[in-house]
This record gives sequence, structure tokens and C-alpha cells, in this order.
Amino acid sequence: MFILKRKYPFPQSSHWLRDCVVYCVVVFLIMYLLQPFGFNMYQGDKLLVSLLFGAVTFCGCLLFGLVLRPIHQRVSPWRVWHEALAILSLILFIGICNFFVLSFVYHYPIRFDIFLLFLYWTLIVSVFVTICSVGLNYYRYLRNQLESLLDKTTDEQTDITVTIHDTNVRGNDLQLPINDLLYIEAQKNNVAVSYVKDDKVATIELHTTLAAVLDDMKDYPNIFQCHRSFVVNLNNITSAQGNSNGYQLKLGQSPAIVPVSRTYVPKLRSFLG
Repeated sequence: MFILKRKYPFPQSSHWLRDCVVYCVVVFLIMYLLQPFGFNMYQGDKLLVSLLFGAVTFCGCLLFGLVLRPIHQRVSPWRVWHEALAILSLILFIGICNFFVLSFVYHYPIRFDIFLLFLYWTLIVSVFVTICSVGLNYYRYLRNQLESLLDKTTDEQTDITVTIHDTNVRGNDLQLPINDLLYIEAQKNNVAVSYVKDDKVATIELHTTLAAVLDDMKDYPNIFQCHRSFVVNLNNITSAQGNSNGYQLKLGQSPAIVPVSRTYVPKLRSFLG
């Protein structure tokens, strides 16, 4: 259930009135064309009643959106479980509104047992729709836009300078702002450090080990080992593609592709908000 606590990557739709109209049209078409729930047996004006169902759906979406928008603005970060609960609640709310319309159309008495049965089936449908909507959207976004889900600490580290030690007798340590560090690659007995210098990508080799570098930077959680041969600065990820078998990262203006091996994918996901 860890996924439910992750930050939901999609902002609230700015076209919520349009969305209300879309839901209204969908319900209208379902009622008028498919005529479910015994609607095909109705002897009255089916077009007018279908429009009534659509109008109720529109009003329900509109009211729900007015209530949800301030909640969405106050809750930060908006997480996957928030989005799932919002979708589930919306479907249930629209379903309940249309239940009363259905009772009015068929002149059914509103009985508690019938209402519970209706809620039961509506809940089953709602859970299925919610899982498909939230789950598929989230993993599609995660596969292509992993970098935007990371809780970056660039602003907090503006004035921090780190030192990467060169263990050669005549070696020169590398000092640089941590925000300028892109990635570090192990190369035999050395490491190659890729960083930003004068707005350009530079690389320097130092005689040290990846383990020593990680030990020196253990206080900075954004310095992350993503492969047995690579350490990256999570704050500088600009592109991420892949899936549960591994990712390929691009950092800053560097043309290099840095792999995230399958072993480190779960740990990388643990950095998601």
C-alpha cells in the first residue's frame, strides 16, 4: 500500500467545468442509447428523462468540484490516496443523486434495503474505475516523468559546498557547490565526476572509490547510488524513462544516460514523496 502514500503527479484539472459537461454527456448517452436498469421498459419520454440524468450528473459534479477545490488547495502534497478517495467519492455521490432520480422516474418507494443494494454495486464499480483511473495514470506518468515526483532539495542546498577527495599523493581535491554535481561514475581505480562549471558540463577523474564518495556525502539524501558504478544527484534529474526493471536518467545538460539498475529501483522509489 506504499503507492497510496506517494505524491500524485497530476494537478487538479483547470477545466473542471468542461469535465462536468463531459460526465453529463456520458451519462446521458449511456441512459439514452444503452437504456440500462430497465430504462428500456419506461413508457415516458426517454429523451427528456435521459437529459434529466445528465443534468443531475452535471450538478453533482459541479457541487462536488466546488467542495473539492479548496480541499485540494489546502492539502499539500496531494497524494495518491487523496486522488483515489476523491474519485471514489465523486462516483458514489453522482450514483446516489441518480438513484433518487431513478426512484422518481419509476415511482419506486425509497427503501433502505434497495438503497444499500444500490450502494453495494455502485461501490464495486467505483473501486474498479478508481483503480484503473488512478493506477494506470500514475504508473504511466512514473514511467515517463519520474523526475518530477522527487522531493528535490535544490533550494535548501544553495550555499552548500562539498569536497570529493583525491587520494593520490599529488592529487587535488574537488570542491564544488552540491547543486552543480550531476553524477559520479566508477572507473577502475578512479571515479569520473560530472558537474557544471561556468554553465557547461565538465568531467574530472579523481583517484578514489565510489564507496568513499558516498561515505563523505552520507548526510545528503539526494546523493543516491542508482547502480553499482553510478551515483547521481537526484536534484538534477531532467529526464527519466523506464519501468520496474530499471530506469535511464538524464541529468542537467549532460548528454550521458545514467542507468538505474533493477536492484536500486525500489530504493529510488522510496525517495518519492
